[in-house]
Amino acid sequence: TVGRFLQRDPWLGSLHAPLTPPQVEYQLADAGASFVFVSTAEQTAKLASVLVNLPAVRGVVCFDADAARSLSGLAASSWRAFVQRGRAALATAADALRQREQRLQSDDLATIMYTSGTTGNPKGVMLTHGNLLSNVEGFHGGCQCGLHSIVLNWLPLSHIYARTVDHYYSMYCGAVLCLAESPDTVVRNLAEIQPTNMSSVPRFYEKLLTTVAQADPKATGRRLRAIFGPRIDWLGSGGAPLPAAIAQAYHDAGLLLLQGYGLTESSPVISFNLKSRYKLESVGPPLPNVEVKIAADGEVLCRGPHIMKGYWNNPHATAAALDGGWLHTGDLGRLDADGFLYITGRKKDLIVLSNGKKVSPSLVEGKLLADPWFDQAVVYGDGRNFLTALIVPNWEQVRRGLAVSAPELAQQAPEALASAPAVVELLSQHVAAALAELAPWEQVKKFVVVPRPFSVGADEMTVSLKLRRNVIHARYQAALDRLYEGAVPGD
Repeated sequence: TVGRFLQRDPWLGSLHAPLTPPQVEYQLADAGASFVFVSTAEQTAKLASVLVNLPAVRGVVCFDADAARSLSGLAASSWRAFVQRGRAALATAADALRQREQRLQSDDLATIMYTSGTTGNPKGVMLTHGNLLSNVEGFHGGCQCGLHSIVLNWLPLSHIYARTVDHYYSMYCGAVLCLAESPDTVVRNLAEIQPTNMSSVPRFYEKLLTTVAQADPKATGRRLRAIFGPRIDWLGSGGAPLPAAIAQAYHDAGLLLLQGYGLTESSPVISFNLKSRYKLESVGPPLPNVEVKIAADGEVLCRGPHIMKGYWNNPHATAAALDGGWLHTGDLGRLDADGFLYITGRKKDLIVLSNGKKVSPSLVEGKLLADPWFDQAVVYGDGRNFLTALIVPNWEQVRRGLAVSAPELAQQAPEALASAPAVVELLSQHVAAALAELAPWEQVKKFVVVPRPFSVGADEMTVSLKLRRNVIHARYQAALDRLYEGAVPGD
């Protein structure tokens, strides 16, 4: 088995666990995978259902021994058997291993990481050993973790975010890396491990803050600090925009929540706030070995040793992304006088109203999500004469509000409450307050109350928890259209 791998340089990637069988098939076929490692019987079943369409796959290694036996007609083995065969072959393969190590250069491909695919099929990002090492080195320049550090990881290592800032960085600086048992046990694992550092996505911090929120901010702070433990030094946030109000709430609680920014194509970190130098509303200054500039149209451009080699089997997309020697991120942003980067929206997500006014939906959504009454929000209105939105409320906050204004409704299910006028009225007040500082054309005039959160399982979010706006808009198109019925130009 070892010999098979040594016949050519392996290009290793990893699939996100929530992927559906067709998504698994697409990525394995696109990458030309010849060996696949699977964890559970459920994942093995996904693979088994599409193997007939993957003739390049020559072998499967299963961590679940029973699952390996279910793959009849294929060179499938358990992980233990795979390791045993590898040990037996090691003596004869030792010279080949040394030669391969000697041939390895910084520009050689280390991994193919697939993008989230928010608008279509994901693209395979080719990252080299040099890309990854340079990004870890640049990240270390500001973080300065070391042998004293204890890092708790709960984000999947199939994401380049966790793989670089948790896995690779811990190896680089000598920190202890602890793996959470599951997303459902993170709070318990925090109590057990008492880490010095943890990275997560904004939604985790938002949900945790909502869970512990009290009328007295000092009581909220005490509960937050108790969850993260006495050793916590700083927390990292990435993968999506972090509402400034969330970062401020953690800061007020005595917890330093530092936001960063990056893409799979940049290994991924482009910028990160430092413990010694930060601005909570920004995504920090660029890493020491990274260059950032803002194009004439406001797009964030980046270059440096961390930028991908290109997209696998996609030269056209590669040329477009790396035009002029700079990575075109697709994000809009600005740099302040101190060199801090601010992300203001997605270039492709810009809403152009019928009067020509341009709106960044993420800006409006961020303002809404700063209010604890809102759990999720998707702003809509391209080509229309005013903005609307799909809003998932924080139902616990809604119930508390109803207990005062309409107690007879307080215990009803979200599906019933979503259309209740009393609920719409309460939420309207909070929408207006949250957006009070925005321009008139950035106001959400009408909205649909959505009873359940948008989810990965419903294909409304990517596995990295980014909104699939096209999917969400299509699913709720009829309801959105009704918001504009009877509207006239200028409304």
